[in-house]
Amino acid sequence: MSKDQRSKELRPQSTGALGVALIGTKFMGRAHSTAWGKCAQFFDLKRPPAMRVVAGRNPEETKAFAAKWGWQHATTDWREILSNPEVELVDISTPNHLHAEMSIACLEAGKHVACEKPLAGTLADSKKMVLAARAASKRGARAFVWFNYRRCPAVALAHRLVKEGRLGRIFHVRASYLQDWGGADTPLLWRFQGDLAGSGAHGDLNAHIIDMARFITGDEVTEVVGSLEETFIKERAFVTNANGEVAGISPSKGGKSASTHAKKSGKSTVDDALLFLARFKQGAIASFEATRLATGNLNRNNIEINGEKGAIKFDFERMNELEWWDHTLEPKLRGWNRIMCTDASHPYAGHYWPAAHPIGYEHGFVSQAADVCAVVAGGAPIVPMPDFEDAYKTQCVLEAAVRSARERRPVPIRELDKF
Repeated sequence: MSKDQRSKELRPQSTGALGVALIGTKFMGRAHSTAWGKCAQFFDLKRPPAMRVVAGRNPEETKAFAAKWGWQHATTDWREILSNPEVELVDISTPNHLHAEMSIACLEAGKHVACEKPLAGTLADSKKMVLAARAASKRGARAFVWFNYRRCPAVALAHRLVKEGRLGRIFHVRASYLQDWGGADTPLLWRFQGDLAGSGAHGDLNAHIIDMARFITGDEVTEVVGSLEETFIKERAFVTNANGEVAGISPSKGGKSASTHAKKSGKSTVDDALLFLARFKQGAIASFEATRLATGNLNRNNIEINGEKGAIKFDFERMNELEWWDHTLEPKLRGWNRIMCTDASHPYAGHYWPAAHPIGYEHGFVSQAADVCAVVAGGAPIVPMPDFEDAYKTQCVLEAAVRSARERRPVPIRELDKF
């Protein structure tokens, strides 16, 4: 039996509930579980999700996770999902180095895929994922990426303001994503291991603000002009899980229990911070900064865009607000105005609470899950949905910034964006 024939046999009829499986039970697993569990309560969905199975590494933890977060079944073998006829969509919330293998296998099995960002740990893996998504799309399978900040009402409103021409020609994009949790006392988690994460603050945080800049402006980066990469904390203490296994190091990779491991610390092989300058196709210039050592900034995802007719500012630490400058007003009336993006006229906001009743972090995931369900059912998302092709463009910018930092030269995106 061919792979295409097997895909058609495994795919259930596109009616009724949308069977969903989740791979990954940590931070993003909790956020995604909330989204699948709540989206049909806030949105009227033609095909509401049914939370069929969750896959994790530890049997007891995964079973407890399933019971707590509403999954019908638990497994420690994610490949069981491939042949499960009750599962139509697989949500992948694992470390970055696993995205390609899992996404490609699921797409080849005829499943829709919703994958965490960045698309992959490497540009080469992301290319493989795009090719698999293209092939799967011919059989009706869709591939989505969890760039959840697009679903903040304020960010979605900024996108619409630009699309309506209210900023006019754009001159500047100024974006930063600042966190401070990555100090010397933070252990050697998988996020600090290059073979698992692909990159550090850059892939984790710059991925979000690159996508947000592309989404809001409707424009594409054409060149990374210059870049600076830094790893401040060279060595980090090992952390062990409940079974004594060193986090991020499997037995097949030579991992040992805490009692037999010779070293107390290991090398951090990712960036702690990366800053770069870029040009956009339509002429805007941009700066991007991501760091885990910006003391005093807990989760400050910022973007400012300046145009000839107006400007916007967004700060995720005040996620329900968008600052707006209308430069078409006479000078005596100009000033930064705060738009409270909680009115039913704002994207997504009308699905939640009355005006001035703010939403929180989890609602971006809820809104994205609702949009995924809508698209799979043949409808349209409220604002554009990032797919693998879209996320690949962000991956190219990420790669260009790394090359620019290490080779100390400008890197045009056309050097990377090809198959």
